[in-house]
Amino acid sequence: MGSLAEEKVRYRILMLAPTGFFSDYGCHVRILEEASILRQKGHRPVILTYRHGRNWPGLDIVRIPSLPCDNRYEMGSSWYKLIFDPLLLLRSLITFRGRRPDVIHAFLHEGAWVGYILSRLWHVPLIFDYQGSLTGEMIDHGFLSRESYLHRFLKRVEVFINNLPEAIITSSAHAAHLLRHHFACRCPLIVTAPDGADFRRFHRFPQESLQEIRTALDLPKRKHIIAYLGKLAHYQGTDFLLEAASQLCARRDDVHFLIMGYPNVEKYRQKAAMLGIADRVTLTGRIPYEEAARYLSLASIAVAPKLSETESNGKLLNYMAIGLPTVSYDTPVAREYLGKWGQYAVRHDASSLSDAIETLLSRENEWEHLGAQLRRRAVESYSWDRSGELIEQVYHFTLRKTLTQPDYFANYQKISESGSFPTDEYVDLLSAENKYIV
Repeated sequence: MGSLAEEKVRYRILMLAPTGFFSDYGCHVRILEEASILRQKGHRPVILTYRHGRNWPGLDIVRIPSLPCDNRYEMGSSWYKLIFDPLLLLRSLITFRGRRPDVIHAFLHEGAWVGYILSRLWHVPLIFDYQGSLTGEMIDHGFLSRESYLHRFLKRVEVFINNLPEAIITSSAHAAHLLRHHFACRCPLIVTAPDGADFRRFHRFPQESLQEIRTALDLPKRKHIIAYLGKLAHYQGTDFLLEAASQLCARRDDVHFLIMGYPNVEKYRQKAAMLGIADRVTLTGRIPYEEAARYLSLASIAVAPKLSETESNGKLLNYMAIGLPTVSYDTPVAREYLGKWGQYAVRHDASSLSDAIETLLSRENEWEHLGAQLRRRAVESYSWDRSGELIEQVYHFTLRKTLTQPDYFANYQKISESGSFPTDEYVDLLSAENKYIV
């Protein structure tokens, strides 16, 4: 039997994205980059998503019908999803009524549940692109209390959904570890296809080419710009970032904070004013993903104060691709991405974050070296090309199991215990040395 990786097979892929794709943050970037790299490899991904969001050139995007409650929907956890997700199921059936997809690639737990129903109807494999705990995200977003009965119920639902797909793709090794050991997931194959950076898009732009942006933002000259790019929310650490900025600005007059993202922009402008640092902080609002690299190139250093320990933190990889020395709260994912080249602070501690930023400011003579090492680390370990190859191999794996080997996964039950594949005729698919397998 020839190597599956060498076969020129091209798949029609249903990508279920129960969110308002595309928006300029987080999981949307992962969906975009995965769909783009798979398309480059000759596959045909079709993205089924909610009504909100903007289209992206070159991608097939299908949206559910518009509803009167559309304008009330906010990103993240929402009861409106109880209406939107059945429509996502119906829209999928209509879109693929002439020809079923070869594989279903579902994002988020709602997508995995809808995808499971479709996979049983069509008899095609379900791949779950896992980006964090469902209940963990609800708690982080303030949508759910950890002590509530609803949390206990939804955690059981989450565990149930985790066990539905033929394979799970995670965005970090930490997430794969949580699935196996915290949630006791029995899915026969869990592969980490890490978040990545688009190195053709994300690189440092020369300062002379950024003068127009600098002028438009009215950024001060001869001050170090400390940048953040991402969602503005408590679980992202935005409150702690502003408190740390207040402490640092009280000690130094050579820093200015550039905080880019949304929502809650006015809320955090008011907080900056209340802390007395309105003139030391620039909040830009939404920055288009296409322009992110230019805006980040204005910075001397970057900061990522995300609090969640279950979600990925893709902004770190974009910082790394730009070559920005980076401060982050100390989480498993941050350690996984930044390694020894990051500057870490104690979670939930504004003073520690302020001290970590100041420590990195004091190492100005090392910035060029730190930035170069972070970019090298990103290029070597976190490219979308590499993740695309892994995803493609998972498709090969599950489709061969579905089409020709009813008990294909029987030989792989030892994965959950040993973390490696047996050395048999299928070893060419995903090697025993592949660190991305759990």
